[in-house]
Amino acid sequence: MNLLKSNHGFFLFLLLVLATVLFFLDILLGSVKIPLKSIFNILTHTKIEKESWEMIILNNRLPKAIGAIVCGSALSVSGLQMQTLFRNPLAGPYILGISSGAGLGVAIFIMGISVFGFSVSAYSLLFNYGLLICSFTGSFLVLMILLSAIYRLKDIMTVLILGVMLGSIFTSVISVIQYFSFENQLKSFIVWTMGSLNNVTSQQLYFVLPIIFATLIWSIVISKQFNLYLLGEDYARTLGLNVRNFQLQTVIITAILSGIVTAYFGPIGFIGIVVPHIARLISKTSNHFILVPYSILVGTNILLFADILTSLPNSETVLPINAITSFIGIPIIIWILFRKAKITNVG
Repeated sequence: MNLLKSNHGFFLFLLLVLATVLFFLDILLGSVKIPLKSIFNILTHTKIEKESWEMIILNNRLPKAIGAIVCGSALSVSGLQMQTLFRNPLAGPYILGISSGAGLGVAIFIMGISVFGFSVSAYSLLFNYGLLICSFTGSFLVLMILLSAIYRLKDIMTVLILGVMLGSIFTSVISVIQYFSFENQLKSFIVWTMGSLNNVTSQQLYFVLPIIFATLIWSIVISKQFNLYLLGEDYARTLGLNVRNFQLQTVIITAILSGIVTAYFGPIGFIGIVVPHIARLISKTSNHFILVPYSILVGTNILLFADILTSLPNSETVLPINAITSFIGIPIIIWILFRKAKITNVG
């Protein structure tokens, strides 16, 4: 289906416009009032009235708003693909223990290396690579365990329970690491677990954006394979789909998207579960070539809106992003459970 020859193009355009509005609102609003004209001048590098305003916009608000786009897009697409792969409407990085696996990798990197007397600057290239590799490894490990369980267990609900149990095990291991860690590393890790868009730096965004963009493109490229997979594994094989290769690609994509987000922004919950359902509700289709762009834009809008809500009016206090996403996500999950919605995209 051609997006431009249907109503999908119009709705996607509206979501894009809304995301643009929320993006600039996210930059405009904050504890320090900065005129809109001054923000425009700072962004276009035409005129700088106050250096402090420039630092606030370029070093805090702009990276934070871009981070919201990155998180919303990555978590939404990874959640969509996991719900299709596991054929379960409650599958997501947070529920299946993938965020916990990535968190274990981050815990080992942040707190574990300090036990052996090593110290890594948060602004060094080694820190960026190390954080990314450890987080990806943790999330990839959980996904590979779950994928192997799919081959052995016929009940997909058992796989979901296994994911929850894996998350609990990794959380227990993290607690042990916390017990033996030093105070400064422990504080950094606890702040990280709350989830935040404020701590990401421009340097980290330069590192993250190309990877996320390439992986999202990869997700769109294999959309046809997802559509075939929805028909059932046996029938998909008769149509030429290499099921094992497809499942491995999905695992790698999900591990990259959820691993990167968890590494740099913390374990942000519920977005990966909720957004795919909203995308299906709006688009009224199970075609992944359409659902992926919907998920990207819906996730972007929700994270930008949530980030705006984290900043309390006339206060420098910033709420954890997880507090807002929980208020948004939990009612929708309860609605899914009570309605027992049978989403066509998950079989």
